[in-house]
Amino acid sequence: MHLFAFSLRQALEGLWRNRVMSLAATVTMVMMLILLSSLVIVLSGMQAGVAFVESKVEIRAELAEGAPQERVDALATELRELPEVASVAYVTKEEALDEFNRQRAEAGEQDLSGYITNPFPARLSVRLVDPRRYEPVMVVLDGARGPVVAQVIDSLRSVDRLVSVTATLRTVGVAVLLLVGLTVLLIVVNSIRMAVMSRAQEIEIMRLVGASDHFVRWPFIVEGLLVGLLGALVTLGLLFAASAPISEVARAIAGQVPVGFSQSLTLQVVSLVLLAGLGLGGVGAWISVRAYLRQIT
Repeated sequence: MHLFAFSLRQALEGLWRNRVMSLAATVTMVMMLILLSSLVIVLSGMQAGVAFVESKVEIRAELAEGAPQERVDALATELRELPEVASVAYVTKEEALDEFNRQRAEAGEQDLSGYITNPFPARLSVRLVDPRRYEPVMVVLDGARGPVVAQVIDSLRSVDRLVSVTATLRTVGVAVLLLVGLTVLLIVVNSIRMAVMSRAQEIEIMRLVGASDHFVRWPFIVEGLLVGLLGALVTLGLLFAASAPISEVARAIAGQVPVGFSQSLTLQVVSLVLLAGLGLGGVGAWISVRAYLRQIT
C-alpha cells in the first residue's frame, strides 16, 4: 500500500509537471480509442447486416408453365434431401400475386390486382443453411431446366458483396488502428521520458540510497496508466453521449436491419476501450522507464 500511495502521488505530480505532453498523449489516446470503438460498432453493424441478409436469402426456381405437378413434387423432395437446404416451399401463382400485392400495400402503393392478369409463375423457394454453399442446389435445378424449371433467380451475390466489403473494412480498419496505436505509444513514451528526465537527479539519489528499479519504475507506469484511463473515460463519455444519435442514424441507413447499441456490444466496446487505454499507457511507460534505467546502469 505504501508503494501504491507513493506511486500514485508521484504520478499525479508528474502529470501536472508535464501537463502539455500529458494532454497531447491523452487527446491522441482519445482519438485512437474513438477509432477503435467506431470500427467495432461498424463491423458489428455490418455483421448484423450480413446475418439479416443471409436469413432472407433464397433461391427462387420459377416453374415452367404447365409443368407436371408430380415432377414438381419430385424436384422439391430431391432439394429437401440436400444437407445444404434448410427448407423448400411451393408457391402457387395466386400466392405469388398475393405476396406482390401485400408488398405494394406495405409500401403504400396502389393495389393492381383488379387491373392486371396474374403475370407471376408458380415457384419453389429454397432457403439454405449457409447461403455461400449453394452449388449443389444449383446443380439440381440446372438439371431440371426446361420441362420443370423455367428460370432460376438468386440473391446470393448481395451476400458475397456484403461479406467482401466487411472483410475489406476490417483489414483497412485494423491497419489504421495499428498506425494510430503506434503513434499513441510513441507519444506516451515521449511523455513519460520527459517526466523521467525532469526527475533524473531524484532518481539518481534514490538509486544511491538503495532503491530498486522496481521502486523507481512504478510511479511512471502508474502515470502512463492514468493517461490511458483518462483517455478511456473521456472516450466512453463521448460514446455514451453519442449513443442515441448513432443508433438513430444506423437505423435510418440500415432500414429494417437490426443494428444499434445492444447490451453485448456495449459491454464489448467498454471492455476494449478500457483495456486498450490502460494497455497502451502502461506499456508505453514501461518501455520509456526501462530504456532510461538501462541507459544509466
